[in-house]
Amino acid sequence: MRSENVVSISDGVLPIRTQPAECEKHGKFDQKVVVILGRELKGGCPECLRAIAAEREAGDKASKTYEQRLSLARKLGDALIPKRFLTRTLDNYQVEHDEQRRALKFCRHYVATFDQIREAGRCMVLIGKPGTGKTHLGAAIANELLHKTSRTAVYRTVGAVLQAIKATFDRKSELSESDILSSLINPDLLILDEIGVSKETPSDFELTTLFAIINGRYEREAPTVIISNLGANELGRAMGDRCVDRLREGGLIVVPFEWESQRGKEGF
Repeated sequence: MRSENVVSISDGVLPIRTQPAECEKHGKFDQKVVVILGRELKGGCPECLRAIAAEREAGDKASKTYEQRLSLARKLGDALIPKRFLTRTLDNYQVEHDEQRRALKFCRHYVATFDQIREAGRCMVLIGKPGTGKTHLGAAIANELLHKTSRTAVYRTVGAVLQAIKATFDRKSELSESDILSSLINPDLLILDEIGVSKETPSDFELTTLFAIINGRYEREAPTVIISNLGANELGRAMGDRCVDRLREGGLIVVPFEWESQRGKEGF
């Protein structure tokens, strides 16, 4: 027969009673006692249990914060944004006239709609006179994505890419050419600066390398931002017509920087 005060475990309810108890730290409390198969299991002080839960929650939050910081450190390390441009943002880009305001608006929109940009693989070209803030805005786009979203972004100059690949030809190199190309093809956004900076006819090696990068990203439908001091009609010579064709697909955004150099002014 069942006791009035005891409910069978098979009914889905455990027999529980309370009794007076005392915690050395928090004083008296009502202790819950659960009876299972004739054995008493006594509950602890509610205040102590709350403190333990809070400590565990704080530990979980600290661990999550550490992981987030570690993830961001990896992202920033992989991004390889030069020290000079680590603090470049869209907010500290100096605007003095409508052309600059228009360029900034395009870049803000690119970041704000990046999920759709990424889905479509839509590329952008920042092109025009040197010293007009193109690199500032390119680095700012990368910084915004890295710090405010889960997206990955990489900034490279063409010269640095070519040097990195040439370094892999050394048998002692820990990286392969494939490693370098993958680091440029896989991120959500690649910002490739100093296209055609030498103003000389690019070598076959340079053209082949650029096509491998642009085509690799094209096949993944991953967007690329190109930065160049050349005119729009000179890009084909600097990086190859096939690269330019790949960039155009999906609706290329061309942002001209035709004003005089602002280099040396705050915000550039």
